[in-house]
Amino acid sequence: MARLPLPVRKIIHRLKLALAPAVEVLVAGYVRGSIWWLRLWPLWLSAGGMAFWARTLGPFFAVSKVARRNLAAAFPEKSKGEINALVRGVWANMGRLSAEFAQQDRLWDYDPARPDAGRIEVKGAEIMARLKDDGRPALFFTAHTGNWELCAIAGAKLEVPGGVLYRAPNNKRAAAMIEDMRSGTMPGLIRAGRDAGRVMARMLADGQHLGMLVDQYWTGGPQVMFFGRPCATNPTLARLARQFDCPVHGMRVIRLPGARFRVEITEEVALPRDSEGKIEVVGAMQAVTSVIEGWVREYPDQWLWLHRRWR
Repeated sequence: MARLPLPVRKIIHRLKLALAPAVEVLVAGYVRGSIWWLRLWPLWLSAGGMAFWARTLGPFFAVSKVARRNLAAAFPEKSKGEINALVRGVWANMGRLSAEFAQQDRLWDYDPARPDAGRIEVKGAEIMARLKDDGRPALFFTAHTGNWELCAIAGAKLEVPGGVLYRAPNNKRAAAMIEDMRSGTMPGLIRAGRDAGRVMARMLADGQHLGMLVDQYWTGGPQVMFFGRPCATNPTLARLARQFDCPVHGMRVIRLPGARFRVEITEEVALPRDSEGKIEVVGAMQAVTSVIEGWVREYPDQWLWLHRRWR
């Protein structure tokens, strides 16, 4: 397709700049209105309704082609019908996640005295209790599976001091609103950016704990194997583990029937070391990625296949 003439491209660019503030206000207003609406209903109803619409409409979006390609490559033994069913499941998970995000301050009801009585169950609570009191820093990795937002809430509710690295939306108004919502349930938020590395290093030096998502494509990152294919990954977790020689644990949230969740914390993941005894960055990220692959294989419809993990 021929490119538009330069004068036309300049006009379009100027229009985008001129309309950007109005678009930002509209998007932020839509987000605020959606959150207000989703908070009006019981969680099972709002989450179920959002799952229905997402499962029904989502497969028709162009981004679903990415999910189908990813799933077909990861599970070549599955039929086209099975792949399409998984895509619908991915969208249903996203729909539920949006409703749960609106009610995130109401989700946590885990009671150690009655661990099976509430919406949340925790596998590995004793690990968190041990880490809380050992006086050492530790790192947690997670993935975009189930309701991953609950990982940050779990750390705070289980009283493990630390922070969570996150990426803010590009819309500044929506970002401020979302950050304000998260701050009530997720203390220690660290916005990804130029200063994030220094903040994380300072926290680890103080003996705190950090969590981060590590399952997305990272431009220029080291190559690891994921479902038999190479992909670039973010090495920050491994670099921090190498610098502070601290343990690394996995944490995931599994979506259960009846608007319930299981938070699982793994024991320390064994990471390969070099001849000097220091954690080897690429090998460490491969070990972490292999754990995540196991999670995804167990519950494939709960992972974010819509992302272009392989490029």
